[in-house]
Amino acid sequence: MPPVIAAVMTAFGRPIGVQEFPRPERLAQGEVLVEVTLAGMCGTDVHLHKGQLAVPLPLILGHETVGRVASTGGEVRDWFGVPLAIGDRVAWTVGMPCGVCRYCRLHRLPSRCVNRQSYGVSIACDRPPHLFGGYAQYHVLRPGTSIFRLPDDLADESVIGAGCALVTAVHGFERAPLRWGESVVVQGSGPVGLAAVAVAKEAGARPLIVIGGPEARLERCRRFGADLTIDIASVPDLIERRRRVLEQTDGLGADCVVECVGLPTAVAEGWELCRDGGRYLVLGQYCDAGPTPLNPHLLVRKELTVFGSYGSEPPHWAAALELLRTRRERYPFHEVITHRFGLTEVNDALAAVARWETGKAIIEPWR
Repeated sequence: MPPVIAAVMTAFGRPIGVQEFPRPERLAQGEVLVEVTLAGMCGTDVHLHKGQLAVPLPLILGHETVGRVASTGGEVRDWFGVPLAIGDRVAWTVGMPCGVCRYCRLHRLPSRCVNRQSYGVSIACDRPPHLFGGYAQYHVLRPGTSIFRLPDDLADESVIGAGCALVTAVHGFERAPLRWGESVVVQGSGPVGLAAVAVAKEAGARPLIVIGGPEARLERCRRFGADLTIDIASVPDLIERRRRVLEQTDGLGADCVVECVGLPTAVAEGWELCRDGGRYLVLGQYCDAGPTPLNPHLLVRKELTVFGSYGSEPPHWAAALELLRTRRERYPFHEVITHRFGLTEVNDALAAVARWETGKAIIEPWR
């Protein structure tokens, strides 16, 4: 049986190389071997490659992945309890909580499980079966993984175009719910920002304002329903950006501001854009990009409520996949894909994403 090809990160900030691993022949009970068709390159992958999160090495990156079931260790069921069959198209959750720690059981916060492991993020590839990331021709899913069968009318490109950004946004707005007709400012026009636009639009946000760039990304946000976009390149002054937001929100500021940038400095500006009594939701700071000066007086004077939201859980995936299937014409996430790379081109892909040159970059392992 031919070996499996994978792109492996062995050092932070160094080029990623291609390695070969044996294809697993015997699976443990409950395991699933998936032939990867597409893997998305998330902005988080760029941060991981830079070493901005404590992750083990060597590591196969890739936590946005779809594929077809190649083999299973006995009967395996999807998240809805339906048995999986060879050839089924599937996607799966990134993280695997343990289900027994205090965060899982007592605090009902599995996203903060102390034993949580995440595909393409926190499972090293230094021991068999090695294949725990999407930048490979095959991917092993451990027993208990929440797996979702993809319906025939939902293309792989739609799922990967939305990536982990959509489930992140679904989780975030679950933490900070929107009421119909509330004003929303989204900071950032990348994948997470675009997903936040879609979820906020579905919730009835108006006006829906996006601050970001470059223009191609802002155009996509308008395509998804943004009422106003502010290009940080043409409006670099923070005071002027705030003035434009106030102009659209009766001089008060937004009911909810959502940070989707990943730059810590955006948080300080975001607090200024909230109305008194408003809500601030942080989605973009998954990796540690460093500290930034903040003025806590604003929290008190404005009586702000600040929410953090980390990752996602299976119900968010179920909701996101249903949105993608039923609203694919309104929110064509497949159109977000602009660049395709093979496994030997992963370094080129990382560089392009880091320079904001792409909409959504994807890896095609069999390319």
